[in-house]
Amino acid sequence: MNAPSADRIKIAPGFWTSLRGIGVEPIDVARQARLPLTVITEPLVTTAQYYSIWQAYSELVGDIATGIVKLATAYETAQYPPAALATFHARDYRDALNRMARYKQMCPPENLRIQEEGEQCSIELEWQHDEQPGPPVLVVITLAYLLELGRRGTGRHLKARSVEFIHPMGDVQALEDYFGCRVRTGTDRNRLKLNRDDLDCPFTSYNEELLEILTPALDRMLEEQQSQLTISDKVMWILSRCLTRGRIDIQNVASELGMSERTLQRRLTEEGASFKQLLEKTRREMAVAYLADPALEIKEVAFLVGYEDQNSFYRAFRSWTGETPANWRVAQEN
Repeated sequence: MNAPSADRIKIAPGFWTSLRGIGVEPIDVARQARLPLTVITEPLVTTAQYYSIWQAYSELVGDIATGIVKLATAYETAQYPPAALATFHARDYRDALNRMARYKQMCPPENLRIQEEGEQCSIELEWQHDEQPGPPVLVVITLAYLLELGRRGTGRHLKARSVEFIHPMGDVQALEDYFGCRVRTGTDRNRLKLNRDDLDCPFTSYNEELLEILTPALDRMLEEQQSQLTISDKVMWILSRCLTRGRIDIQNVASELGMSERTLQRRLTEEGASFKQLLEKTRREMAVAYLADPALEIKEVAFLVGYEDQNSFYRAFRSWTGETPANWRVAQEN
């Protein structure tokens, strides 16, 4: 199970250097994002600031697809942070992807779900905090980097089988030229499909000695980070991922955490919480975040936070806020 991280995201210095390399000034990005210029030198930013930076980049480059292709190909491997750099020295493409998925837990806000089946490997991008989905530009760059990882590591111009995006992504032809396959938008998920055979391709950059140094240190950092999370944090994160997948109860969550239902109840009680309280809190936070997006209809929001019918959602939302979802949305716009 992947666990959530604190609301602090580290921006690698190479990000700003790469922007300059493609003619985009970091100062312009900070101003477009309405953030203080010190954000360029700050090692950590909040999730909201991180999203604002990517959205600002998208607005400055104009077309999302064109901007992503430029950035993905311009980013120098040596400028990646240690967690990502370790993947370039993996044994093969499969090893690299699995390392990337594991260490992504230390570099929010994305999670990667990898599944091999038949002749293909499917990689779905999920958000560690579903109530704060990232901007479209961040979705594309994340999946583009995964293919770029394989290309740079193997030294071969690998092509994807297919790519799917939930939102429109600008010049689809530019993306198809980059990924080497059909790109679909307006789907129900963000997903990259690779040829499974490509995962066996060895990395020319494989460095066993370096991995023996990096791997224990990175694993230790990940374990320390996860040990700081409370059981309540982990329960809410699982709930935020699973609410739209049908009925979820404490048994499901306990299974995800690798413990019995009784143990989970006891651990939550020790933290002064209950499963019911956490479920309500998760639904409330997600509902408020989704309602802030005018593109989502209220019936869609009801489904996204785990309600089978709109009336049940209305009753619950009124109990949380004293307002109907529609009235709450109007009030926020004024």
